[in-house]
Amino acid sequence: MIPFNKPYCSGRELEYINEVCHSMTMSGNGTFTKKCHSFFEEKYGFKKCLLTTSATDALEMCAMLCDLQENDEVIVPSYTFVSTALAFMRERANIKFADSGKDSPNITAENIKPLITSRTKVIVVVHYAGISCDMDAIMELAEKHHLIVVEDAAQAIDSYYKGKPLGSIGHLAAFSFHETKNINCGEGGMLAINDERFIRRSEILWEKGTNRAEFYRGAVNKYGWCDLGSSFLPSEINAAFLWAQLEQMDNIQDRRKHIWEMYYELLSNNMDSSNMKLPIIPDYATNNGHIFYLLCSSLDYRTRLMEWMKEKGVQLTFHYLPLHSSQYYQSKYVGKPLPNCDHYADCLVRLPLYYELKDEEVKQIAQFIIEFSQKL
Repeated sequence: MIPFNKPYCSGRELEYINEVCHSMTMSGNGTFTKKCHSFFEEKYGFKKCLLTTSATDALEMCAMLCDLQENDEVIVPSYTFVSTALAFMRERANIKFADSGKDSPNITAENIKPLITSRTKVIVVVHYAGISCDMDAIMELAEKHHLIVVEDAAQAIDSYYKGKPLGSIGHLAAFSFHETKNINCGEGGMLAINDERFIRRSEILWEKGTNRAEFYRGAVNKYGWCDLGSSFLPSEINAAFLWAQLEQMDNIQDRRKHIWEMYYELLSNNMDSSNMKLPIIPDYATNNGHIFYLLCSSLDYRTRLMEWMKEKGVQLTFHYLPLHSSQYYQSKYVGKPLPNCDHYADCLVRLPLYYELKDEEVKQIAQFIIEFSQKL
């Protein structure tokens, strides 16, 4: 069976973890954490980076930094992972779910605009498959209504919008280093801060509500409890693993993008497109090789495709179920139908894409899909 995902180890992870085990700092915010922070701040221009134990933690920090009050409203795509909405619900916000676009699972300014009210405080965008939302249009809306923009960039490492790194455009951003992501440390994430007004408080939240980070920099002569917070920072073991991955980032990205482009070329030239559509990448966006998906004509067609591929020894998988109609939220949802979101939930299917996937396996997977598309 060709699996959907296989986490990649670049080769020096154990070496760096061993280094941590023989050091004086294992608990976090040590040498490897600082190396990772500097890497992202220097490469992508984020004003401040803080590693977290997950993207969920990074999103929870975003929600806390937004200083939400009861009944404040936050606009979130329905086609996303639960953490995108849950982080803001924990801060007592009312969630307003936005539909996806017609040509992309991403939300659009057109679908956000009708949801804005006098109580709206935050817009959360998700760059699905590492392909950017139209950020100019969204930022223009946010500036007009004095809203905070949070980029859920969990899938968007090393991807760009009009030359700007994703995660650097909104006021705050969250990244994931889960084992399914391009760059991973098993479980991990990162908060990126692009607005200086959030920097000091972000460190306090990160350090369990204390000003410990300032103390270690020598900015204060003692530290204490200053605010709410939690233990968001990961151990040095996670950071060491991540650093080994970051050292090989260009190599990893080149390979993943090569696989993505192989799929696109093979399928676009040979697949019957009447029942399956290829991803669309707008002119303003780049592709970071995170997800290659097909959009089937119906749920039934997708189910048959997945069964066919399983018989051939290839694991395909669908993705999100709509949050607005989930078991937890459906009784709370009072908005309009979200037909595009429902369509992606029913019809989108993801193909295997990981560093060690061989070219011959990519060709075989594509051939199986072509055979299926021509058979029915």
